[in-house]
Amino acid sequence: MLTNLFPNVDWENMWQATYETLYMTAISTVVTFILGLVIGIVLFLTSPNQLWANKIVNFLTGSLVNIFRSIPFIVLIILLIPFTKFLLGTIRGANAALPALIIGAAPFYARMVLIALREIDKGVIEAARSMGAKTSTIIWKVLVPESLPALISGITVTAVALVGYTAMAGIIGAGGLGNLAFLDGFQRNRQDVTLMATILILVVVFIIQWIGDLITEKIDKR
Repeated sequence: MLTNLFPNVDWENMWQATYETLYMTAISTVVTFILGLVIGIVLFLTSPNQLWANKIVNFLTGSLVNIFRSIPFIVLIILLIPFTKFLLGTIRGANAALPALIIGAAPFYARMVLIALREIDKGVIEAARSMGAKTSTIIWKVLVPESLPALISGITVTAVALVGYTAMAGIIGAGGLGNLAFLDGFQRNRQDVTLMATILILVVVFIIQWIGDLITEKIDKR
């Protein structure tokens, strides 16, 4: 049945490309979550009237976030080619896409973290401070738990965006479904290959969104 509908699809290559897309998305999402959370917390705590209020640190961190957020991803990949080659020794393959994916997505998620933290009731933070709680305690016992539903929702949106980023990275040789759709589908005029790669990307996106929504519903106590 599938062979008749998609006669030009090499299923072994298709599953390998799907694995590469999942690999790039999973690794970059985990690292983006950690980096974005740290950067977002720093942005929040160095804001005026917060625990680490510092205009210079806040300005520099915010500027870096804004710069990397504003660079189109395909341009960012090209700009990071020398750094990627220095770091990994190659600019091809799934691992070579990871630096650009992480650097492109972490600032985006950091802003989502900042928005989530600003939504927390100030009274909760003030109560913790008045009880003499340490900064580390406020972060891990107040800020993160109170904003967790928004943080999970944010990383879900980021993970979905990263799936799209992997497809763009594939065009310059990073592997994955984007690479297969471009080289084996578009350049060889095999529409069924491009269509199948697109379907699998959509399936990955729907699964990520479903898992994210499920976790958010479970932890949201409101």
